[in-house]
Amino acid sequence: MKILKVGDTKKAACNHCESFQNVTFTLRDVPFSDDSGTVKDVLVGVCDTCDSVAVLPHQSTPAIKRQLEVQRKSLESRVPAHMIDILNLASDKLGGGTEFANNIVKFYIHALSNNEISPDHLAQYLDTDLAKGPSQKRISLKGRHLQEELNLLKGVTKIQSTTDLLKSVVLKINDDLLVNEEKSTTDQLKSVLAATC
Repeated sequence: MKILKVGDTKKAACNHCESFQNVTFTLRDVPFSDDSGTVKDVLVGVCDTCDSVAVLPHQSTPAIKRQLEVQRKSLESRVPAHMIDILNLASDKLGGGTEFANNIVKFYIHALSNNEISPDHLAQYLDTDLAKGPSQKRISLKGRHLQEELNLLKGVTKIQSTTDLLKSVVLKINDDLLVNEEKSTTDQLKSVLAATC
């Protein structure tokens, strides 16, 4: 791999100009295409004609990965021990190990916040016996859009406490995967498991 430096030039395809142009490598702040953040002072090839970023050299990849990791905010909450057991049983039933349990929670948060799974009765789980008990175990989740999806879900369900929301999600998982065995959801999660493990 050739290491490029500030001031180096070459020809490259410029998407803005829709042609090959001369580009000059320089440090620049570059926003992510989904507007979720910006990578500061990263080496890029800038089109000499239109001044837009035309090339991202391979050597800049670690800086971008680092910024993506910063954006993957961690979410932690304490729940009753039996809720971790529910997640581990659900993961085992799907054919995954305990390490897949958090992926099930993230799948549900995403699906519920986008109404792919109905969030209508989520608050009712908080009135059940399984919602009670001392919070002795920790759920720790990471994801770029996790906080945003949780906030959407809080708005829809009117459950303002993140811990209560996570308890409701775990009990929904229990209902769908262990009690009623929802086939379509189970099949989707098995596909996710196959793709990630």
